[in-house]
Amino acid sequence: MQINEKDWEYKVCASGRVNIIGEHVDYCGGKVLPAALSLKNTVYLRPNGTNEINIEWTTLPERVTLDINNLEAYKHLKFGNYQAGSAFVWQQAGYPLTGCDMLMDCKVPFGSGLSSSAAIEVSTLAALRTLTGEPVTDVEIALLAQRAEREYVGMNCGIMDQYASACGKANKAMLLDCKTIQCEYIPLELGDYSLVIIDCRKPHNLVDSKYNERRSETEQALQTLRKYDPAISCLADLTPEAFRRLEHALSGKVRDRAQHVVQECDRVRLAVECMKEGRIDILGMLLNESHESLSRLYEVTGRELDALASIAQSHPACIGSRMTGAGFGGCTISLVQRDAVTDFVSYTLAKYTEETGYQAKFYEAGISDGITSEKL
Repeated sequence: MQINEKDWEYKVCASGRVNIIGEHVDYCGGKVLPAALSLKNTVYLRPNGTNEINIEWTTLPERVTLDINNLEAYKHLKFGNYQAGSAFVWQQAGYPLTGCDMLMDCKVPFGSGLSSSAAIEVSTLAALRTLTGEPVTDVEIALLAQRAEREYVGMNCGIMDQYASACGKANKAMLLDCKTIQCEYIPLELGDYSLVIIDCRKPHNLVDSKYNERRSETEQALQTLRKYDPAISCLADLTPEAFRRLEHALSGKVRDRAQHVVQECDRVRLAVECMKEGRIDILGMLLNESHESLSRLYEVTGRELDALASIAQSHPACIGSRMTGAGFGGCTISLVQRDAVTDFVSYTLAKYTEETGYQAKFYEAGISDGITSEKL
């Protein structure tokens, strides 16, 4: 469907996100370092005076109608379930819900690990806020979006994706404490380097993947460790030194998962120090260490992401590369000398196709604000 802005009353956007470092620690109470992308989901919006929410897409032929008095009924939808879940949690939170028409224009690639789902949920909720004028903060929007993903869609996610999508700031990374929901904005100043995003183009479905299994394994590790130290509220409480004293209580995969979480939390701490001091070379090393841990200890990379990161790391202008997002497909981020980005991208795409048979894709994206709303 084509967009004619004159047909709509509002334009509401929310961002996809890239996580610089701090993977699979948000649901363990850790700190993460995401940034909001200029790749966005845009909702064109107008009230329609009915008890229905009509949804169309610029990229799909489908049209979905949601009865606002029966929003629990749409969990099965292939398209529209994220919007239905967002409207449902908005309603359950006690906010007014009126009929409207929505046109979705999503520029966040689906299945890329750049959080198209969070962008859809956050933008839908922000659109409902815009329509009703309710005094709901961006942080509250993020928390409602997380509820939609967990309780309606069935993805037992942390808060990082929705928070970054809602609360991002241009040219800033977000040091987000996922236990307290406190955020410090860090200037994203990379000196002579650029952040390059490449999609391995192996689609993933997180609900059907091992994501929820990984979360269960970390919860099992926490329960075991708390028998030895009840003061541990989450795995992120543990320093690497403290974990070494207690890891004897864990075994096998559960120990591996916990070890990744603890060490990844420490890498986030070191990464922020490096960024504040301009030590981008050390940040690159931390990205490489993160990917190795996600591959070996957390086992969420797979052949394609491992190949893509390895190829990127082999280019002389790249000082660090790792998977970003939940894994099982999706993207890598790489720190690359600014004047060599074109050569790096050409080299990496060609070598990746040679090794895997997949056609990877490079995304041009800046670091952007999260939610924006405009009266048309």
